[in-house]
This record gives sequence, structure tokens and C-alpha cells, in this order.
Amino acid sequence: MELRHLRYFVTVVEEQSITKAAEKLCIAQPPLSRQIQKLEEELGITLFERGSRPVKTTEAGMFFYEHAVQILTHTAQATSMAQRINAVDKTIRIGYVSSLLYALLPQIIYLFRQRHPDVHVELIECGSRDQIEALKTGKIDLGFGRLRLSDPSIKRLLIRKERLMLAIHENHHLADHIDSGIYLSQILDEVIFSYPTTPKPNFSTLIQSIFTELGLVPKKLREAREIHMALGLVSSGEGICIIPESASDIGMKNLAYVPILDLEAYSPISLSVRNMDKSSYIPKILACLQEVFREKNIDMKIEDA
Repeated sequence: MELRHLRYFVTVVEEQSITKAAEKLCIAQPPLSRQIQKLEEELGITLFERGSRPVKTTEAGMFFYEHAVQILTHTAQATSMAQRINAVDKTIRIGYVSSLLYALLPQIIYLFRQRHPDVHVELIECGSRDQIEALKTGKIDLGFGRLRLSDPSIKRLLIRKERLMLAIHENHHLADHIDSGIYLSQILDEVIFSYPTTPKPNFSTLIQSIFTELGLVPKKLREAREIHMALGLVSSGEGICIIPESASDIGMKNLAYVPILDLEAYSPISLSVRNMDKSSYIPKILACLQEVFREKNIDMKIEDA
């Protein structure tokens, strides 16, 4: 059995069609069908139900699929790690979500560059959702994100729970709460802009999940393409927006910020790495994290997320 046979099989299962799988794999349909048949003969089991449209996997086939995916994932992970270790140039590719540029990430990266000038750092904008696949394929080596995502191949370290704030126009009636703060239950009738419109899960998913966790249903939730557009709409008096505390430094005109009092209203900031990655740059970046947080008098307790 070869790895390509596992890839063929996994693709057929996920596409639920020999024809679509052949197109995705860039091979002809008859050879693909023969390879699947050969795999069944080698295993001595039937992987697919005969004559089903779309293609249906048997119970034994689904069991084999789950393990085939793990084998392919671990192989890709081992390959990318071996390539990284063997790389002549010392380059660390760090994925990040754009909103973290308003937080402490730039200071952390700058300190790391000062401490380790022999290491080249390449920053790659990459959503939390996409960081998992990027880590597995070796496109990035570390990922700084905000979402509560899990994958058996990825280790997530929670480094901070950043409070959320309400961005409003400075003349909005909620401006009376700037000093006292506000609960999310008090804004259910407001037009609330969430962002971005990228594939979910994303930051807007996080906001919706907080409302759901509190048993609340906002009546006028609107999506904006990204944070600057959302805040621009708020600045124009169109509505309000929930943002991470650090994003209040964007400095758009006419805006004021109200603390959100619900304990659940926070955005987790996490560092994601490959589960079996023991590279020396990981403790080095963590040391820079701790130093920057200490300088800013921010409590940080690194824990598995």
C-alpha cells in the first residue's frame, strides 16, 4: 500500500464521487477506479457501497477513512518538520490575524528580532481558521489567533483573554455608559456591526457565540467586510460595534468606547504550534511574550487552550 492510494481513497470519500475525485487529483477516472479496487483487494474489505450515488462509504470504509486521514496528516506534518529542520536558512514564518497588529504582537516580534538577529522572521497574515492547515503543511511555523479552534495535530496555548469593548459614535445615547460600562443585554435592540465576512468560523462567530452563551439574541446584527469598515459605519452613526480592547487604538474620528461588563465578553489570544514541534524558537518566542507582558504590567498565565 502506498500513500498515494490513501490520498486517492480519502479524496473519493470527501468528494463522494469518482468523477469529481479524478478531476481534483488530475488523473483519469478509469485508473482511479482500478486503484480503489486494488486497495479493496489488498485490504480484503469493501470500502464503498456498490451502485450508490453519491458514493457512500461502508462502515468499515469510514473506519479506514478516519485512520487514513490521520496517517496523511502525520506524514505531511513529519515531512514539513523534517524540511524545516534541514533548512539552511533560519526562517520562522509567523501567521497572525490582522487585529493583533493593534495589540502587543508588533512589540513581541520586534523584541524577538532584537534578541535573535540570526533568525529571519517572516510575517504572514492568516486567519485563525486557516492557521491550522497552514501549520500542518509548513506554510507557517507559529500562529497567533483569536478563535477557540481545536485539532489533534495542533497545540494551542492561551496567552491572554482580551476584554471586549463597545465602539459607539461619541454622540450616541450609550455614551452615558463610558465610565460605568454596559452589559450585552442592554444593546439587543441596537444595530450591531460584526466582522469580518471571511469564511466562518471568524471573529463574528465569536461574538455570536458570546451572545448565545448568555442566552441573548441581538435583533439587528449586521456583517461588515472588515474592522475598518465596521468602525467607519459606527463613525457615521449607523450603529455600534464590538471590538477587542486593543483595537480602540485604531484612532478613527468621532468614536468613543464603552467597557462591556459581562465576564464572558473576551477574545482569547492564543499561540498555535504543531503538536510534536520541539523547535528551539518556541520557548524563545514565549520568553519574548512574557517580557513584553511584564513591561506592560499585564498578567499572563500560559496554559493549554
